[in-house]
Amino acid sequence: MKLTRALIASMVFTVVLLGIYYFHVNFFKVNVVFYAAIGDGVVAAFMTGVILQFLPYFRVFGGFEKLQLVVIWLLFGYSFAISVPTVIDRSLSFYILEKLQQRGGGIKQDSFEQVFTQEYVKEHHLVDVRLTEQLQSGTIAINDGCVTLTEKGQMIASFGRFFRTHWLPKQRLLMGKYSDTLTDPFRNSVANVDYTCQRR
Repeated sequence: MKLTRALIASMVFTVVLLGIYYFHVNFFKVNVVFYAAIGDGVVAAFMTGVILQFLPYFRVFGGFEKLQLVVIWLLFGYSFAISVPTVIDRSLSFYILEKLQQRGGGIKQDSFEQVFTQEYVKEHHLVDVRLTEQLQSGTIAINDGCVTLTEKGQMIASFGRFFRTHWLPKQRLLMGKYSDTLTDPFRNSVANVDYTCQRR
């Protein structure tokens, strides 16, 4: 009996979450898709928790059980945020599939670098989107056209570099060959460039 009602409550949460998310993205301003979707999940979890608290149908649950359900919904909301809108919004893999579909189902393999550099960056406003996300996250600052890391950004970049070097696969399949290339993507990076700047 409790399991059935917990499943029904979770279905209510799912409907509330999707409703809030749809309303949010269609009628309100959104700074960062991921953060907005997480916020929607939190609001949906607490709204459903209120429904759970006051509807007689759910009185079979004790206070701790209701709290557990809310925590489960918060985790589900986070999973939804990162696995659906965020992935579709920023996924290069989705872009490849959508681009193949747009171009009639096929693109020459040796043209994909051109597709990425000349179409993907422009069509998805990639630079603007990513810089906006980092500004909202507090990891970068932009002053007089110079983009610099904040202290928070330095810490996250150092963590990412450490994790990439020591905890990403050393034998990763890339187009039929196993390689550790992506554990150090800067390995063959151009040494001298003319686009660096310093914060004033």
